[in-house]
Amino acid sequence: MRILFYSIVAAVALLFAFAVKAQEKCCKPRVTNDATILHAWCWSFNTIKENMKDIAAAGYTYVQTSPANTCFVGEDGGMQIFGHGKWYYHYQPCDWKIGNYQLGTRDEFIAMCAEAKKNGVKVLVDVLPNHTGFDTTAVAEDFIKAVGGRENLYHANGLNPIKDYNDRWDCTTGGVGGLPDVNTENPDFQHYFMLYVNDLIACGANGFRYDTAKHIGLPSDPLDAKSKQNDFWDVAMGRKPVKGLTLANKDSLFIYGEVLQDRNVKEEEYGQYFGMCASNYGGAIRHILETRTANLDQVTNWQHSVCPAKLTTWVESHDTYCNANESASLTDTQVRLGWVIITARQNGIPLFYSRPDGRTPENIWGNNLMGAKGNDEFKHPEVVAVNKFRKAMNGEFEKVSILNDGKVVVIARGNKGVAIVNLSTETQEINVETALADKKYKDVVYGDKFTAKKGKLTAKLAPEKSYIIY
Repeated sequence: MRILFYSIVAAVALLFAFAVKAQEKCCKPRVTNDATILHAWCWSFNTIKENMKDIAAAGYTYVQTSPANTCFVGEDGGMQIFGHGKWYYHYQPCDWKIGNYQLGTRDEFIAMCAEAKKNGVKVLVDVLPNHTGFDTTAVAEDFIKAVGGRENLYHANGLNPIKDYNDRWDCTTGGVGGLPDVNTENPDFQHYFMLYVNDLIACGANGFRYDTAKHIGLPSDPLDAKSKQNDFWDVAMGRKPVKGLTLANKDSLFIYGEVLQDRNVKEEEYGQYFGMCASNYGGAIRHILETRTANLDQVTNWQHSVCPAKLTTWVESHDTYCNANESASLTDTQVRLGWVIITARQNGIPLFYSRPDGRTPENIWGNNLMGAKGNDEFKHPEVVAVNKFRKAMNGEFEKVSILNDGKVVVIARGNKGVAIVNLSTETQEINVETALADKKYKDVVYGDKFTAKKGKLTAKLAPEKSYIIY
């Protein structure tokens, strides 16, 4: 029995060693990220341009736009986010050309990108090749002709809603949410779509978020009856040309995909093509905020099989806010505390979702105007402080501590700086180990005092406040 026990221990140790080597191969464990993304959700191109100086001053690396392509026009072109108009109409493509009635024209997109470059901000565009709008009669004739006719536009299973999201054939060939599923393996479609992507790049885009990415098949996935091979991602990522066309500037682009986590999702295979969103981690962060307590696993466990340097993280996304309103009940203050936690960390690329201006828990749509700027939380002093802290701490490795029965989260970065979050609605006193040099420090936002002495950091924390010292 003792021999068997030692054999098991040796086998476990060997498996652990292999796991560590696999992680190192995927992503060097001592890599850090310093980028941040502002999701300027439903802001028009002109609105983003007009606020670009504030976006840059707030410390964001990227600004992400809503979909820029021709989209479905509903409610006679109403421009409410929800009501006489809908935010999700710009997630219903009708053609692959830059410009739509909700966000602005191609020229306005170009001007926005020029202003971003001037201010040192890069532009990400939300793209969604997986489907068209519900109303298939609204699809543009140019689009239909380009793909070889309406009969070649959709998968053979494409007009059937997905019944089992964990069945890979159904998930990648059926209609997500009932939206008609495009035959993304049709080379004529791929060519037409890549013309759009390359035009975005020529106009100043620096990368993309691929919507519903897990609903586009991988090479290992089963084929739709109309598809010869699942090669969309090889074409979209510039690994192979289509009809002589290839992705422009592929080595300088930042691309991530919406691969929402669930059973039977091929995270590692998708991870060979692009970065991914850490949706389960976002859920863990929201649970921390809702309960106002944290444990070490909730804060540190990325809950993803892909290395953390390739993950886009968030407290909430436009889907968690809008679809089931699962995050809409969180106060702006709670979201801000969560933002400090994910942004102070060593890895992940955090995305700040811009909520509608004037929103409240009782009125989540706020002023309800498409194209308008969101509320000012994206440039709140605590948000700005941690964005700049993140850049200043690049190359410094994290140590996370949970204090006071889970009410306080401390994220130290090497011996240079510390981010501290009081999740509770009560004052908290802390006494935590630190690598900071002995002296008195001031928080960069509020000027509150912290004392580092003999390896301990002490302070009194106000309710629902975050602090940055370095």
